[in-house]
Amino acid sequence: MSNLIEFIRQPWHWSVAGVLIGLTVPALLILGNKNFGISANLRHICAACLPANIPFFKYDWKKEAWNLFFIGGVVIGGFIAAKFLSDPNDVQISPSLAASLSQYGITDLSNMVPSQLFNWSTLFSLKGLFFFVVGGFLVGFGTRYAGGCTSGHAISGLSNLQWPSLVATICFMVGGFISANLIVPFLLGL
Repeated sequence: MSNLIEFIRQPWHWSVAGVLIGLTVPALLILGNKNFGISANLRHICAACLPANIPFFKYDWKKEAWNLFFIGGVVIGGFIAAKFLSDPNDVQISPSLAASLSQYGITDLSNMVPSQLFNWSTLFSLKGLFFFVVGGFLVGFGTRYAGGCTSGHAISGLSNLQWPSLVATICFMVGGFISANLIVPFLLGL
């Protein structure tokens, strides 16, 4: 049993997740003509929990209950992985990225997210305002404006050859490149 846990605990190649996600899309389509996506769950939760008279939330959310179980599995799986299967070693990143981050004062690479950025004191700073509040708003607004998240459009939508998903995925990628190369370095310098 300990050999199995050690095998699971080791870092895996990214293609393993890619293949599993890639197989999920046709499985969902074959098993029930379902689309893969994460962001729709917020709508399902609001429709289930808020008895308001809002037309956007007036639909039969129970038909999408499978998606709520899926996202519940994602949360439980993330908890299990973080609690029992995490690698005790520092996160492995490229030396050039570590050098670039050190120029911005980010030197603690022991976690998946740098503790110099993601902590309570940063939350109440100008940098934290942009990273957490403005960034969170833009992610939520973009997801709603695009009619879905990156996983829904880039995985399910492109698999179904949907033109809006291609446009949304291109916009997500362009936005990611601009953010990573222009906006984030500026914000890290604040």
